Amino acid sequence: MPATNTTKRKQARDTAVQGTNDSSVVSKVSAAAQGYFQDAFIQHFVCKVCRRAPLINRGYYVRWRAVDYCVKSFLQATVKCPKRQILSLGAGFDSLFFRLHEEGALVEHTVVYEVDFPDVAQRKAALISDNLTLAGKLGSRSTSAIGPVVVSSAQYRLLGVDVREEAQVEEALAGAGLDWAAPTLLLSEVVLTYMETHWSDSVIGWAANHFPQSLFVMYEQIRPWDPFGQVMQDHFLKLNSTLHALQKYSDGWEQCVCLDMNEFYLSLVPEDERHRVESLEPFDEYEEWYQKCSHYFVLTASRGHLTPQALLPTPPVSLVPWAGLSRAPVALSVRTTPGEACVEGLGMAAISLGPGWVLLTGGAGKGSRAMAPKCLVRGQTGWRTACVLSSTDWGIRRYHTLTAHPLGGAVVYGGRSSPLNPIGSLLRVTFDPCDRVEEEDTLKVCVKEMACTGDPPEPRWRHIATVVSHKGKDFLFVFGGKNHSTVLGDGHFLCLDQQHWTEVLVEGTAPEARHSHTACPYQGGLALFGGLGSGGVPLGDTQLLKPTAGGFCWDRLEVHPPLIPRYGHAAHVIGDRLVVVGGVWLYSGGVPGIAVIDLTSGSSLEFCLDTTSVPWPLMLHSFCSELLEPEGTAVLLIGGGGNCFSFGTHLNPRPVTVDLSAVLG
Repeated sequence: MPATNTTKRKQARDTAVQGTNDSSVVSKVSAAAQGYFQDAFIQHFVCKVCRRAPLINRGYYVRWRAVDYCVKSFLQATVKCPKRQILSLGAGFDSLFFRLHEEGALVEHTVVYEVDFPDVAQRKAALISDNLTLAGKLGSRSTSAIGPVVVSSAQYRLLGVDVREEAQVEEALAGAGLDWAAPTLLLSEVVLTYMETHWSDSVIGWAANHFPQSLFVMYEQIRPWDPFGQVMQDHFLKLNSTLHALQKYSDGWEQCVCLDMNEFYLSLVPEDERHRVESLEPFDEYEEWYQKCSHYFVLTASRGHLTPQALLPTPPVSLVPWAGLSRAPVALSVRTTPGEACVEGLGMAAISLGPGWVLLTGGAGKGSRAMAPKCLVRGQTGWRTACVLSSTDWGIRRYHTLTAHPLGGAVVYGGRSSPLNPIGSLLRVTFDPCDRVEEEDTLKVCVKEMACTGDPPEPRWRHIATVVSHKGKDFLFVFGGKNHSTVLGDGHFLCLDQQHWTEVLVEGTAPEARHSHTACPYQGGLALFGGLGSGGVPLGDTQLLKPTAGGFCWDRLEVHPPLIPRYGHAAHVIGDRLVVVGGVWLYSGGVPGIAVIDLTSGSSLEFCLDTTSVPWPLMLHSFCSELLEPEGTAVLLIGGGGNCFSFGTHLNPRPVTVDLSAVLG
């Protein structure tokens, strides 16, 4: 009888899900080859080693580390038991058994069972049989192309059966010698999310009902509805591997601990190990890294008296130290700008050249291509993009600063062409308003490298550069940032009149080292907020650099309630209010919108953003922000987005505006 359309669709989905195993194992091999973790066996499950991007390598490292942590905790907790088992559901081409065997972690009374689709199990069995290294670890074994048990040895059983078919799984496991009463670790890595909810609930309930002494370890995706989650969902929809929301868990588990991967990485991976991992490859995708980790979790659930000690520990300190959010009762409206302007880019810098003219410099577009400078021009019908004709080449710069010069034009400082090549030069940008030819949509600018004297700062990117005033002179103040190996916490003054780096007395306790923070001119000094600290944890402090008779003084502003720490944001001062826009945080309650801090009283208020009028995921990191006239009643957001792990890259295609009327009211 021919297959029905429903059956064909189910077979197509199952095939697509099986295909995710092939992609995953290639990424695991890449991470192992770059030294993120030790696994001499995973390479035998691919035809060749392909190098993935550093972000993907890090992502698979933290997955490997979390699962390894849970497995080792179970083995330690049950070390004195006469018999114990590991049951991996949807194991794919995982090398867990071979690695544990090599490490000596599998004593004689430990058996590893793996279950996956029959086609996957048969392919894995063939790879094992054809490889002397893998086959040698099994010792005496039997293989079968008929029946669910395709490989069987003293400590390893590979079964080909659909985990959704409970009766078949139960029968196959019993036939393979599984002991239902023995302490058992049940492992599920990105398996249940591919099932419809009723199937995943059924699997979890089945496990709870059949294993009275057990630890269930799950690694899955979460938070599908924020911008990153939407890109993640769209990716799997294109692959015909829909992510089905895991809305509820079946009863039966007595204790449960769940951590997202930011919590796991920052709390349970030792600091020296984090430093080792973070030094393996050039890396500058901090916003994307934390978003990736916020969209995956590891969960441990236990039954019986033997395994509770193997549960994940609760992090000793909250990663989001805030007393409570003060939410505004209204959301701020986000609108796509009228007109034809289209700017897709990351790591750009922007500056207003006057009403309706915004200069954009540097950054990277699709495929990490360097972007030429351009202008956004507001006309009667909306915004459009204008060309910029420069007197010299700007070079390749990302995450640099573009600061308004008191005498007109701007100063470009720092940035990078790659994570191994920070830039220390300064450019002076000037233009004649008469050179703005609207009919030709062209702006002519003069760009010259500044010949500065004195002791210059170490080259950097993701820093701040703000004009401050001292004794009647204007200084470009540079603080923080990073280079290829260090998060920086130093401050430097450039006298703009003399183009000389000089020493200026700064009293008080300086802010800790950070990058991806903001600073805005305020009362002759500046207001600094947030950033990513040297320990890899976002910061939420507000610091004021105030002029004094002898120089400046740092003064920490106590904000109440404290804002959620964040980085990769933008900020503006409007009167005595600091307006913080977007960014990345570790808080699970949505994504950052706009926060407002009263710089005189320290009071704060958080505003959500209403993005229903924007027909794409709006990602507010690696973006530019400029206040619009009159009096900053709206803010223009340009560019932004990033690599969404292995799910593709999203770049915001159009500038948007946010109405600040409720903020200023």
